[in-house]
Amino acid sequence: MVHEKEGYKFFCFSNVFPIKDMAERDILKLIIASPNNALVASLKDTLQNFPAHGQAANIGEMSFEVLDVKSLDVKLTRRNLKVLTATPVIIRIPERNYDKYGIPEDERKQRYVYWRPKYSFDAFLKQLSENLIKKFNEFYGTNIENYDLFEQFMFRRPTATKVVINGKEYVMVGSMWEFVWSYLDDMQLRVIEFGLDTGFGERSSLGFGFVNRVGERKGNLDERNIVSSRGH
Repeated sequence: MVHEKEGYKFFCFSNVFPIKDMAERDILKLIIASPNNALVASLKDTLQNFPAHGQAANIGEMSFEVLDVKSLDVKLTRRNLKVLTATPVIIRIPERNYDKYGIPEDERKQRYVYWRPKYSFDAFLKQLSENLIKKFNEFYGTNIENYDLFEQFMFRRPTATKVVINGKEYVMVGSMWEFVWSYLDDMQLRVIEFGLDTGFGERSSLGFGFVNRVGERKGNLDERNIVSSRGH
C-alpha cells in the first residue's frame, strides 16, 4: 500500500469540488495527482471497474458512485505562469533553522514549528523550495542543489485543519497562496511541474499542498471531470 510506504508517498489530491452544501445525487469531482505513471494507471483501471460491479468510492464518511474516470496530462507554460493552492500548504521549520529565521525563543518547540505568517516569508519560500527539490531528487535519482524556485507570490490566508492519524487528532497549520512566474528556466519548469503532480510542501498524501494551474480563459481554474487522475 502506498500509504504504508516510509517517506514521501509522491501523490496528492484535491478537495471534492465544487465546494458547497452537498445533497444526494449531486455530481462532484475529485482530482488525484502523481508523477508515478504506474500508480495513476492502476488507480484509473481500478476505478473504471467500480460502476460495473456496483462499487462505491468512499472518501472519509462519504460514499460516492463513480460516473467517469479520465487521465489528465497537465503541462505548464514557460512564460506568464500562475498557480493557486487548492488545499493548504504545510511547511515545518526544523529547530536547526530557528536562529536562521528568527523564530522567537518562547515559540520554539522540539523538532519543528509550523510556518505561520508572523514568521519570515523567506523561511516559507526557502523551506518550500528545499522540500520540492528533495522530493524531485528522491523520485528521479538526481542531485539538484537547492535554489530559489519561486519568483512572485501572494499570501492569501492562514489555515488550521484537524486530521485524524491512527486514531489521534492533530491540528495541521497551513496557508493558501498564489504563485506567479514571468519566466521559468528548464529546471524550474521540471520541478514546478513535478510539484503539481506530487503536491507543494508536506503531508501531501493527506491532501495538503494540492495546486492548480490558472487557466488562460478569464483566469478560471482548469476544469476536469468527475474522479480524475493526473500524471506525466
